[in-house]
Parts: sequence; structure tokens; C-alpha cells
Amino acid sequence: MSEQKYKRIFGIVLDSVGTGEAPDAANYGDEGSDTLGHVGEAYEGKLEIPNLQKLGLVNLRDKEIMGVAAVEQPLGYYGKMKEISAGKDSMDGHWEMMGLPVMKPLSTFPNGFPESIVKQLEDFSGRKVIGNRPESGTKIIAELGEQQMQTGDLIVYTSGDSVLQIAAHEDIIPLEELYRICEFARSIVNGPEYTVGRVIARPYVGPDKDHFVRTANRHDFTLKPTGKTDLDYLVENGVHTVGIGKINDIFSGQGIEEGYHNESNMDGMDHLDHVMEEDFTGFCFMNLVDFDAMYGHRRNPIGFGQALMDFDQRLAKVLANLKDDDLLLITADHGNDPGFKGSDHTREMVPLLAYSPSMKESGSLGLRSTFADFGQTVLANFNVAGNDEGQSFLADLK
Repeated sequence: MSEQKYKRIFGIVLDSVGTGEAPDAANYGDEGSDTLGHVGEAYEGKLEIPNLQKLGLVNLRDKEIMGVAAVEQPLGYYGKMKEISAGKDSMDGHWEMMGLPVMKPLSTFPNGFPESIVKQLEDFSGRKVIGNRPESGTKIIAELGEQQMQTGDLIVYTSGDSVLQIAAHEDIIPLEELYRICEFARSIVNGPEYTVGRVIARPYVGPDKDHFVRTANRHDFTLKPTGKTDLDYLVENGVHTVGIGKINDIFSGQGIEEGYHNESNMDGMDHLDHVMEEDFTGFCFMNLVDFDAMYGHRRNPIGFGQALMDFDQRLAKVLANLKDDDLLLITADHGNDPGFKGSDHTREMVPLLAYSPSMKESGSLGLRSTFADFGQTVLANFNVAGNDEGQSFLADLK
């Protein structure tokens, strides 16, 4: 058994921060997508992300981000990962990172949900379903929110991903009731006829369509992992696991010993700062969702870029607080190009950055053939045998 290299590994998933079209992007209609590239173009050369830059974020790309150049000597190691899962959803990406790629496409509903699902929702909730089509959440809430306030109807909608979303005004349908309806919805889309990745509660507040705001009380009711993930194997072998943000939701709590719910990206970074002060041996896995939920789906490259710059500023403290036996891994779960058509996720490669203060060298990790390389590296560090998917790059970190 090899010696454990790092005592703690911190994995940060910048939700939807893709770095250019994947080799199979054409299968998804996503040719030409490039989240980071288009955000840079929107900023016309004024995007400032010095900490990500010095970690090698631009070095891993085929072309520079406008105004952000590659660095001659990156702090650590950099590369890209491509996805083998059948979808481009957060669940697919995270499960694949943890050794459980989703090889059978989940159910999607380009024409809305079938009558059988709608009727069951209406019968259980005692409320009429309205909406029932693929749509941007903010748009459908602005369109139907006032009707919901008058009638108490359920706003049900989907996207290009395998999701069933229910939006509810918190003053009309209390959170507890919304969550109960979503739990029921989860129970009827677990297969075999319809298998949906996520049921999402989308609460909002506000007096009218011009002032509706979605709240941080969103909750994802995710399909339970269909097998063991790397997180399960870590816990079974006495390695402490921490989930920050929607990690707990994505894995239905499985393999997570300590969890933190994020109100925002900055709240997530506060949680990370707290966990970094703890003395433990293990893996901290964090998702920062604002890039995706607030800016990617809304096709807002300026907001997306500001969120990147805000994260980059907080990253400075993380880098300063890393111990010699800590490893930082930064990646993403898919793309959501705010400069692209539509409002859905984009099939892109994702960045891979690895850094520890103890590193003596730096260099390229190349293009990894699956997101599962991420989890295999974590397993290898803690000498844990798990899923067969992926190849560890631990030995490349010197």
C-alpha cells in the first residue's frame, strides 16, 4: 500500500464553467460553445481572474481568454476533462466525477410532461398544474406567478435536462408543502417508464411579476445513485467526507458525513474557509451554483464574469490557507455558455486545476478521457479501492 500523499483534498466544482465544446458537442447541438471564451469576449479584455490565471486556467485552453493570457510558469498542474455520461446535467457530471457515469439517457420532456405525471401531481397536491413546458425559470415565474398568487396553481416546468421543476410563491404555497409535493414527484419519476435526474423545488417571493425573486430555499430531490460512488468507498474506509452546496442533494446524502447548504457562492466560500480550519483527514467536495443558476441559464455573460471575478478574489484566501499536505482541485460539471443560443447547459470540456504548496513542479495533465479521473485521484490518495472508471493522475503531481 502506497503512502498517503495528501491529508486533505478540497475539490471545488465551478458549476457550469466550461472551457470549449466537447468532442461530441454536435450530438447535443452545442458546436461552438465556449463558456469561458464568450465571457471573456463579453468583458472585452477586462476580465480579471489573476488567481485562476496563475493556476493555469488559460494554459489548459486551446486559445486565450480575451484579456487573460497563459502564464509562463503556472503554480501547479492543469488540464481538461471530457464527459462520457449520456447527459450534460449537474447530476451526470458529479456522479461521473465520483466514478458512476450515467450511460443510459435519462428522461427529458421537450413537449412537457405527460398527462399521467400531471394528473398524479394534481391529485396529490389538490392544485392545478400550469406551465408544463421547457422554459427559463425566471421567465415562467414572471409569466405565471401572478396567476399562481390568485389561484394557488402549481407552476411546473422543465428544461433541456432531465428535470421536473416546481415553482411556488412562498406566501401562497408554504415551503413545507412545496417540499412535500416535490418528494411525491420524486417518487413517481424513478422509473421504469420515466426516470428523471432531478426534481427541483423553486420557491420565490415578491409582490408582482416585475419584482419576483427566487429565494435560496431551492431544494434538489435527486435520483439516488444507482450504485456505489467514490464517496461511499471513502466513508467505508474511514475517510471523512464533507459536502458543501448542492453536493448533498446531488448524491441524496449518500457518502456525505458533514454537509453545508449554500445561500450563495460567497456563502459557500465562507463554509470552505470554515472547513479549512478543521483538522481532519479526508475529502471536501464543494459546488458553487450561482454561475449556472443565476447567469448561465439566463444568458448573462456580464453577471457570469462578475461571479468569476468574485470567486477569484476569495480563491486568494484559499490558496494562502492551504497547508503543505493539502491538495486543491478545481473543475466544473458541464458548460452553460451565457453567450450561446437557448437557455440550457452546453456540452463542453471542463477545466482541471491541481495545486498544493508542496508541489515542486508544474505542468499539463492533458485531456482526461472521463470526469472519473477526478475521483480516482482522490481514491488513490487515500489508498481506497473503488469504482473501475477513470485513471488517477496522483502520480503526475510532483
